[in-house]
Amino acid sequence: MKERILTSLLTVFVISGIQAQAPSPVPKLVVGLTIDQLRADYIEAFSALYGERGFKRLLKEGRIYTNAEYDFINVDRSSATASIYTGTTPYYNGIPSNRWMDRGSLRIIKSVDDQDFMGVYTSESSSAKLLRCSTLSDELKVATQGRAEVYSIAPTREMAILAAGHAANGAFWLNDETGKWAGTTYYGDCPLWVSNYNDKEGLDFRINNLEWLPYLPVTSYQYITTETKQLSFKHNFSDERLDKYKKFKTSPYVNDEVNRLVNACLSNTQIGQDAAPDLLTLSYYAGNYDHKPNTEYAMEIQDMYVRLDNSIGDLLDLIDRKIGLRNILFFITSTGYTDPEPVDPVKYKIPGGEFHIKRCAALLNMYLMALYGQGQYVETYYDRQIYLNHKLIEERKLNLVEVMTRSSEFVVQMSGVQNAYSAQRLLLGAWTPKIGKIRNTYNPNCSGDIYVEVMPGWSVVNEYSQKVEVVREAYTAAPLVFMGFDVKPEKLYSPVKITSIVPTLAHFMRIRAPNACSEAPMINIRK
Repeated sequence: MKERILTSLLTVFVISGIQAQAPSPVPKLVVGLTIDQLRADYIEAFSALYGERGFKRLLKEGRIYTNAEYDFINVDRSSATASIYTGTTPYYNGIPSNRWMDRGSLRIIKSVDDQDFMGVYTSESSSAKLLRCSTLSDELKVATQGRAEVYSIAPTREMAILAAGHAANGAFWLNDETGKWAGTTYYGDCPLWVSNYNDKEGLDFRINNLEWLPYLPVTSYQYITTETKQLSFKHNFSDERLDKYKKFKTSPYVNDEVNRLVNACLSNTQIGQDAAPDLLTLSYYAGNYDHKPNTEYAMEIQDMYVRLDNSIGDLLDLIDRKIGLRNILFFITSTGYTDPEPVDPVKYKIPGGEFHIKRCAALLNMYLMALYGQGQYVETYYDRQIYLNHKLIEERKLNLVEVMTRSSEFVVQMSGVQNAYSAQRLLLGAWTPKIGKIRNTYNPNCSGDIYVEVMPGWSVVNEYSQKVEVVREAYTAAPLVFMGFDVKPEKLYSPVKITSIVPTLAHFMRIRAPNACSEAPMINIRK
């Protein structure tokens, strides 16, 4: 009798132990929504204009980090997207910006250009080849032996491809010329459901009838101070405009277009339908119309957030209806930058000036010739970076570190220059928080030998794009929200790093984090 009781007790303990050790269920689907130029302060400022299904639902059901930070400088949509999905900075992932100077060819290249692969519904040749480490989608494919379904949908090809990584089933973006959902043969053949959508429901069939008017009564839009008085606004996308699709992609309607393709994806694939976790990466737009400043389109930016609120609500309802939010781990964040604002009017007497990198490079070359003799010591320049002629310096048997140091000491004396950092100083010099952020942006394959830090308030004249960008160091808060999959609702104000998103997702999916990601997962997220 004692033996039977003892055996029964042992059985209970063993079964209890097995149950205790059983792994937690993984989400059927992870959905990542990166909203280009989304601002946390605008979400709060325009809160009186929102309904109940979007931002307010996130506030009620989501875990909200109000201050998510990018740990590098000069963030744009390419570097932001690459950082989110690799869990690291441009120093490791190789994507410092939308465009950069290629040291080998001395030509400007784009972050996803690749002539080895054909475009689908586009003439653009694209791939993720320049992304130099693995992404969340790559690790998911490896962990599931290719069974996981991974798709990426975005208005722009940079955000679509860099979020998709190297191994996704497909990445799709809106073609600037035709309005069709485009892709690349890098991910294989175009899925039939995308082709069917383009042939039957494409934007090109509808765009001439679309018109952007205020969603709410115009008296509701009073949350931005500006000297320009707007009574109302009206934007259409007619055939006369050669760039109508480009302008459409800066309107709030582009977010609804993303939702339409998401619906087609959920309806025509098995994504989120089995035990293996899948991944769907999405992008929205929240900047101003036609990239104009808020001072010109103050009413539009407020209406943008009202309609963005609706689009988020529609997306949450769609996913909840198709799969169920309890089965999904959903996150939203921002690219963490905004389009450059114009120069402040002279009458306000704000200190500033113009900095021309072309003139800076020419003066530096004259200085180096005075030191070392005739020659083209400055090979080229781009943005705020100067590239020295390594071949000439080697032929003259000069010390490259010495040349970089002297160049920095000369450049820092120019008007409008706050500091000048040599590559040697960034990589091997004493660490400071500022140098740390600049170093995280630096990449030996695409960065210059001298990085010029321009004073706040000064305008950097880009000779390549003929654009002028005012330097502003003001902090822009990027929100981060987790929702679904029993996430514990809470609002947190302590800063977190954007690079912490991917290890957290990987932890919940029970897979490895990307191979260049060294951040720890966030904790205490689930109930």
